[in-house]
Amino acid sequence: MKFALFTGCVSQGATRELMVSTKKAAEGLGIEFVEMKSAACCGAGVVGEKSPMLADALNARTFAIAEKQGLDLVTICSTCQGVLKKTECNLKSDPEYMKKINHILSEGGHQYDGEKSRIKHFANILATDEGMKRLRERIKRPLTGLKVAAFYGCYVLRPSKLSDFDNPDNPTGMEDIFAALGATPVYYESRTKCCGFPIVMMNKKASLDMAGNALVDAIESGADCVVTGCPLCHLNLDSYQPEIEKLLEKKYHIPILHLPQLVALALGYSPKDLDMDKHIVSTLNVKRKLQPVG
Repeated sequence: MKFALFTGCVSQGATRELMVSTKKAAEGLGIEFVEMKSAACCGAGVVGEKSPMLADALNARTFAIAEKQGLDLVTICSTCQGVLKKTECNLKSDPEYMKKINHILSEGGHQYDGEKSRIKHFANILATDEGMKRLRERIKRPLTGLKVAAFYGCYVLRPSKLSDFDNPDNPTGMEDIFAALGATPVYYESRTKCCGFPIVMMNKKASLDMAGNALVDAIESGADCVVTGCPLCHLNLDSYQPEIEKLLEKKYHIPILHLPQLVALALGYSPKDLDMDKHIVSTLNVKRKLQPVG
């Protein structure tokens, strides 16, 4: 399995442990990621609000680079996944618009064909028959006894017609991965809701309320930790957790892991290998439940 890796901006900055653990997970699974170092930021929906054509041109340039590499594009961020899929839909549904975008790209020597590369989130390639086969064959430390709550991130589920999950209103893709790793999936209502990050700069209280409600739901449902495929969700649930505790006058202390961290733990990597000491909320409760590598 070989893919063009679209890292997104956050894994190169505020959540560098995501990049570290993604490389370890890929190594353990025998997946080759070719990092797209010349790709631009996806715009995270912000650029598109100001200039939809500029956002689509930036993302079409990224698609063209992946096509030139002859590889499907993989994201490790639910927000990037949603934004890129939206651009793909805009271009493929309107041939004249795609011509305009390609005219812009031609100044930089790029052209987007639209048929040579697919866009997949890391969770979606793990959930394929081949991905699940590799997971099951290469596990060195089953995560037995660890109760894990998924937090999908809204961009990877909405709009539902662009989502790669079978049932975006009630997905099971991440929970299927947890079960394959030997962990116990925890199902709870908030797992498909928004974390509040998109409004954190405009209305911080409302944003932290949304994140806090999700944390309470996960804890009351019995989770030992929350795992997300979106670094922006991770920021709101982990980095802001101390502020959420002050705001809502409750103590949570629930670790928030990136999906590649959980996968790599089951593949035998140590918490130190995965920079799990870089989180704001201690991951000690997860480390205590890890079994020795077999």
